[in-house]
Amino acid sequence: MAHDVTLFSGRANPALAADIARHLGVRPGRCTIDRFPDGESSVRLDEAVCGREVVLVQPTAPPVNDHLVELLALADACRRGVARRITAVIPYYGYARSDKRHNELEPIMGRVVADLLQSVGISHVVTMDLHTPQIEGFFRAPVDSLSAMESLCAAMRPRLPHDFVVVAPDAGRAVLAARYAQCLGAEVVVLHKRRTEDRVETVRVVGDVAGRSCLLIDDMISTGGTLAQAVAVLLGKGAKPDIVIAATHGLFIGPARERLDLPAIGAIFVTDTIAPTQRDWPKLHIVSVAPVFAHAVKRYVEATTGDRSLS
Repeated sequence: MAHDVTLFSGRANPALAADIARHLGVRPGRCTIDRFPDGESSVRLDEAVCGREVVLVQPTAPPVNDHLVELLALADACRRGVARRITAVIPYYGYARSDKRHNELEPIMGRVVADLLQSVGISHVVTMDLHTPQIEGFFRAPVDSLSAMESLCAAMRPRLPHDFVVVAPDAGRAVLAARYAQCLGAEVVVLHKRRTEDRVETVRVVGDVAGRSCLLIDDMISTGGTLAQAVAVLLGKGAKPDIVIAATHGLFIGPARERLDLPAIGAIFVTDTIAPTQRDWPKLHIVSVAPVFAHAVKRYVEATTGDRSLS
């Protein structure tokens, strides 16, 4: 079946796309992606896709709008080239935080993006650790929402001391923290926050961290503000100054590195869903999730074609 599968990559994370292609045993497809002088995206497929299973790999990471348009253009080119089916591997799904309205005059951009992806012929989406699980419900097409937890846990185990606890930075991540704790055989601590008009503050720690090391988890690291505040609270409650942070998506926007480059943080683990931007940071560890994506694509193609030659 490998000769019937073509994988194209956008410009957001070509290294991850190449690694997924290697695990699938397929050659990356040829395409040309450029930008016109006025900023418009220019996309051209450099090989035929008629009758083929097409896999597009493109996280919609910053710059989100540019990478989203590239993905839409690639999919439309494949649709017009009469591809048999188009699977979009979107390791990081931008706009996932816009899953509901906070007032009646706001859009729900997570749904808008889902509609756009399906309108250009994408019939299957593979993503990882969506910020809000209800994004799956915005799609009519099947969605495989994968987890980076096992990959991250395997990478972190040698680094974690025996007495650590898993910490959720807010109540919204309590379920995720419980899953990490079960995987690693640890206890769970949850930080509770209170939102005011101009700021968010942690007001309660549920669990005991005094004299213990902490594994602080989240689904993403954006500007680092939430995690930096959590670290300060944990230290104030007597936690050991040996805190490990784990998150699936490492955006590291703006002051994130400055906020998290603290002596009390011993290591930070993220995956390669987003192309690394902090390669010279000794405490940052990048964990590959290409095998996880490749396995999901193999399983889907085999189930829908009955051909198991990718195995």
